[in-house]
Amino acid sequence: MPMQKHTRLILGLVCLLVAVWLVAPTLVVIPMSFNANKSLAFPPVGFSWQWYENFLTNPDWSSSFFNSLKVATLVAVLATVLGTLAAFGLDRMRSATASGILRMLLITPMVVPGVVLAIGIYAVYLDAHLVGTLGGFVLAHTILAIPFVIIAVSANLEVFDKRLETAAASCGAGRLTAFRTVTLPLILPGILSGLLFAFVTSFDEIIVALFISNPYLKTLPVQIFTSITRDADPTVAAVGTVLFLATSLVIAGGLLLGNRRRKS
Repeated sequence: MPMQKHTRLILGLVCLLVAVWLVAPTLVVIPMSFNANKSLAFPPVGFSWQWYENFLTNPDWSSSFFNSLKVATLVAVLATVLGTLAAFGLDRMRSATASGILRMLLITPMVVPGVVLAIGIYAVYLDAHLVGTLGGFVLAHTILAIPFVIIAVSANLEVFDKRLETAAASCGAGRLTAFRTVTLPLILPGILSGLLFAFVTSFDEIIVALFISNPYLKTLPVQIFTSITRDADPTVAAVGTVLFLATSLVIAGGLLLGNRRRKS
């Protein structure tokens, strides 16, 4: 039964209101980043680019940004590989009970409180001397990112037609060849979604990072937390604006690629 015109209008208005309600707090940060005063204030007083300049020139901000970028890139690659293999293994398990139990264990980092997980990781890292190291950050954030990859890839595997692999095998393709030429291209959207989620999870993570960082290796969220609790530096607003615009562009690009792929 086709939806009536006024019903579509009402639903559209509701969606618009919800979108404004969700985005409004983020949009407030943008004018705050141009504040001429040395404090966070809304509405801003005057206009200045000094906080963007400070973000680019201050070594504390620039080094923490590149640390986050480096850690998030490594985590995205590692978590995507491990999460994809885990999702594929869960999908091919014969026992649904065993698969469900393993799936529950693998997504535990998503439901366990972050502070509890951070304390456990910190305790282990103290003995392993991994606190404040690049490897320590990558391993900790990979634990947090793998569940997102598993969920994204598993969603694609649920609708994947396994008969295509059987057809490839009947044509002489081995298991690895069938996976590379048939399965992988069809579940690629889920893998790319998992990659994006893993990157964002690592880049934005703050609780675990506060426990395992040190003055020589801090990520951007830790630097933001330190700055906002110490002197309320408006550079925080500038950083937030840059991240918001960058994230919006990435999401928009992903949606455009997804639409093109569906049309093709």
